[in-house]
Amino acid sequence: MRRQRANVPSPISNKDASPDLSYSTEEKPKDQHDSHLFHSERSVFLLCVAFRAVNALLVQTYFNPDEHWQALEVAHKITFGYGHLTWEWKRGIRSYLHPMVFALLYKVLALLGLDKPWLMVKAPRLLQSFLCAVGDLYVYKLSHALFDYHVARWALFSELLNWFMFFCFPRTLSNSFETVLTLVGLYYWPCLRSSSTRDPTLSRSWGLCMAALSCAIRPTSAIIWAYIGLLELWFTRNRMKLILFEVVPIGVTVLGFTIILDRLMYGSWVLVPLNFLRFNFLTSGGDYYGTHVWHWYFSQGFTVMIFTFLPFSILGITVAKHWRLAGIIPWVLGLYSILGHKEFRFVLPVLPIALIFSGVYLASLSNLYHLRNESKQSPRSHVRWPAKKRWAVGFLLATNIPMALYMSLVHQRGAEDAMNFLSVEAANGRVKSILFLMPCHATPYYSTLHHNIPMRFLDCSPSEERGIPDESDRFMMDPSGFALELEKTWSLPSHIVLFDSEERKLREFLALHSFKEINRFFHAHFKVDRDLQASVVVYALTG
Repeated sequence: MRRQRANVPSPISNKDASPDLSYSTEEKPKDQHDSHLFHSERSVFLLCVAFRAVNALLVQTYFNPDEHWQALEVAHKITFGYGHLTWEWKRGIRSYLHPMVFALLYKVLALLGLDKPWLMVKAPRLLQSFLCAVGDLYVYKLSHALFDYHVARWALFSELLNWFMFFCFPRTLSNSFETVLTLVGLYYWPCLRSSSTRDPTLSRSWGLCMAALSCAIRPTSAIIWAYIGLLELWFTRNRMKLILFEVVPIGVTVLGFTIILDRLMYGSWVLVPLNFLRFNFLTSGGDYYGTHVWHWYFSQGFTVMIFTFLPFSILGITVAKHWRLAGIIPWVLGLYSILGHKEFRFVLPVLPIALIFSGVYLASLSNLYHLRNESKQSPRSHVRWPAKKRWAVGFLLATNIPMALYMSLVHQRGAEDAMNFLSVEAANGRVKSILFLMPCHATPYYSTLHHNIPMRFLDCSPSEERGIPDESDRFMMDPSGFALELEKTWSLPSHIVLFDSEERKLREFLALHSFKEINRFFHAHFKVDRDLQASVVVYALTG
């Protein structure tokens, strides 16, 4: 039924559980106050590609080891034959599907003779930035489909401005890829809309493909898709058709493809989702890397991620009353809260959803959103924002831009800078072997160095017996004692890398073995989960 254009305060005040917030292709009125940057999805996509490319180049800090060790390091080993596989790959709880994306990129660089230090570091993030732009486009498209053009613009504004999306999204984490697939998939699920001219079966099939791929990459993505699946089962007319002719064929196809890929890469039959479930849920293996209180996502984790957009998102939810979409946020945060081990990146896929509602509220501050009249204004006419909206936008810009730039350019950059320096040194033949006397996985590894020389870091693989400290823990508890034990069995390295907090305790040991400082890189202004690690220091053997 055609929606009426009524001169009422808000077009989203429908009290239905899932209000009719979308127009069909034929029904959607032409927006009167178009912007030349947003007159087509192609323009929006090109804007996002350009923005995310710059974003990727500006991200020069170290955030989470998995960005390197579970993606690029694995891809480097696949392509070039050397690299380190962590314990997860020995236990078969990771699928090769995600690293394969970057392995193909590395193969192209190698074939073209472009596998040089700078490109080896930047090319993967630039590829990820393109994927991010696809996710950004679908934030725009989903907002446009569920609400309107003005909400879509402000949702995209919120997505691009949010400090954590800027800081984390372009990184080569599986969570970033999962977020892209989630945003694309949500757009195609009919249960989030009350009307559509699309064939719901065709639309849903694309949504199911994205859901299956995201679960193949990160099995915990099933938490999001369980919510969407239950909604679809509730609202669809033919449940058996959905299950037997859509869910089962698509799920089996994607699962079969990943099983065959993992069989080829592992050399044996490995059911990654089952191993992942057994380790993380049945044995709480993830707790080995630390636990948080149950309310951490609500009181600290997600609130830090959404930052100053939080009040705008809450207000947007109350204005929009689109409970189906908004329900994903507490559903995901609540279920992830059950797990002891918690990380910011685990809930990255729901951050853009919260930012869409921020876009709803920002759009509602303008009369352009509230009134759908047949205005005779020129599409290029200037419209002055209300003072409340100017203050809101200014506040968001002033709080998120400095945070994004500081976290992307300054905080914990020493680990990246040190490895970039060693990569150049190795290319010039001045590095023969490296020992990392620091917490495990504190720097990138072969994927950045890109030279096949011996390297050694302190192991932190989970022990079968609880309470036994690993190498990394033993070093942090007693750096001097650990170093004295290590020298009994080591092959003297040409370089040692360590944080300044441990360097102070090992200066005598380093001098005794003829090591001299050759470079020092700023790392951080404040401590994160250990003592302040202000700089990363590189020592070289001088004898």
